[in-house]
Amino acid sequence: MNLDRDQLFARIDAKRDELVTLTCELVRMPTVNPPGEGYTECARYLGERLEARGFATQYVRAEGAVGDSERYPRMNVVCRREGAAAGPTVHFNSHIDVVEPGAGWHHDPFAAEVVGSRIYGRGTCDMKGGLAASVIAVEALLEASPALPGSIEISGTADEESGGYGGVAYLAERGFFSQPRVDHVIIPEPLNKDRVCLGHRGVWWAEIETLGRIAHGSMPFLGDCAVRHMGAVVAAFESQLFPRLAQKHTAMPVVPDGAKSSTLNFNSMHGGLAEGFDGLPAPLVPDSCRMVIDRRFLIEEDLTDVKAEVTGILDELRSSRAHFDYRIRDLFEVIPSMTERSADVVVSVASAIEAVLDRTPDYVVSPGTYDQKHIDRIGRLGNCIAYGPGILDLAHQPDEYVAIDDMLDSAKVMALAAHNLLTGVTA
Repeated sequence: MNLDRDQLFARIDAKRDELVTLTCELVRMPTVNPPGEGYTECARYLGERLEARGFATQYVRAEGAVGDSERYPRMNVVCRREGAAAGPTVHFNSHIDVVEPGAGWHHDPFAAEVVGSRIYGRGTCDMKGGLAASVIAVEALLEASPALPGSIEISGTADEESGGYGGVAYLAERGFFSQPRVDHVIIPEPLNKDRVCLGHRGVWWAEIETLGRIAHGSMPFLGDCAVRHMGAVVAAFESQLFPRLAQKHTAMPVVPDGAKSSTLNFNSMHGGLAEGFDGLPAPLVPDSCRMVIDRRFLIEEDLTDVKAEVTGILDELRSSRAHFDYRIRDLFEVIPSMTERSADVVVSVASAIEAVLDRTPDYVVSPGTYDQKHIDRIGRLGNCIAYGPGILDLAHQPDEYVAIDDMLDSAKVMALAAHNLLTGVTA
C-alpha cells in the first residue's frame, strides 16, 4: 500500500499544538503511584478521545491486584481499531501512572508548564509525552491511510512504576498481549528518539531482617542490637559483594555505561521504634532491623546464583558473628529480557528512525525494567520493544520535561513503523 511519507509527516507537524495540549492535559491528571490516584479519570479521557475516532474501547479493572481498592481502582483502557482487511495487529502500550513529584522543583509538577520548546511536569518524560506522541502518530496515520489492513491498538495501563501487576501483567494473563490478538508491541518509554530499546536487565528485590533481643536502652548489654547486626551486613556487602559485582560485565548494550555491570542498591532501612512517633522515642534496644535491597543483574547471570551471593554472605555472618540471625523475604523478581535485532518490530522502527532522523539508530537495553517483562514472560510475545521521546536520565527527577520537537519526531517514527508493520511494505 502506497504511502506519501512527506504528507504523513506534514500531518503530524500540523498537529503540534494538539500534541502539546494532549500532553498537558494528561500531565495535569496527577496519577501518582502509590497510591494510584486518578487512574479512572485518565483512562476514560484516553478512551473517550479514541472512541470518538473510531476505536472500540474496553476498560479493564485489575480487581484483586496489589493496591486495587474502591478508592484506588487499578483501571486500564485498551482501544482497538480494526482495519479494512485482515492483517497483523500493532499495539502501542503506555503506562498512565507517575511517581510522586518529590522536592526540588522549579515548576509546578502538575501544571504542565510550556517553556520555550519544552513541557515541564511529572510524567512529561516518563511517559505521558510518549503516550501523547503515539496517539497523534496513530491518528495522523489513519487520516493519511484510512484503508490500512490489520488492526491498531493503544492502551493506557496502571502501575508500571510499582511492577505493572495491576496493568500489563493483569492484561497479559488474559490474553491481551499474545498472538493471535497482537503481533507487535511498541512501548513509548523515554529512551531517546534515536534509540531502539531491545529490553532490560533483571531485578531482584528482597527484604533482609536482622534479629536481636529487646532491652532497656540504658543497659544495651542486656539486649542484642539488631541495627548493629545490620551494620555488619552492610560492611560485608561493601567489602565482599560490591567489588564482586563491579567485575561482572555484560554483552547487552545497556545504557548508561555504569549499568553494564551488576549493581546493588540499599533501597531503605529501618530498625527500632516505628516511624511517625510523637515526642521522644522509647529507650529500647531494637530487636529487629529491616533493609530492602534492589539487585539489578545481567542476562549472563542466573537468578539462583544472584540470590546465593547474598545468602552466602548472610550465612557466613551467622556462623562467624555472635548471636547473628536473619530472615530474608523475596519481594519482586524479573528475568532479563532482550528482543532479537532481527525481529520485525525492531527492523521497522530502526528503518523509520533512519527515514525521519537521517541517522543510524542505537540499539540499547534499559538499566531498569519496564512492562516488556510481562509481555515477554506472560504474553510469550517476542516482538516487543521500547521506543519513545524523552531523555532517560530525566525520568523521576525534579523539573522533568519533554521536548516538543522530540515528541513530533517520535510520532513520525511510530507512524511510519506502524504503517510498515501493518502493510509489510517499507514506505
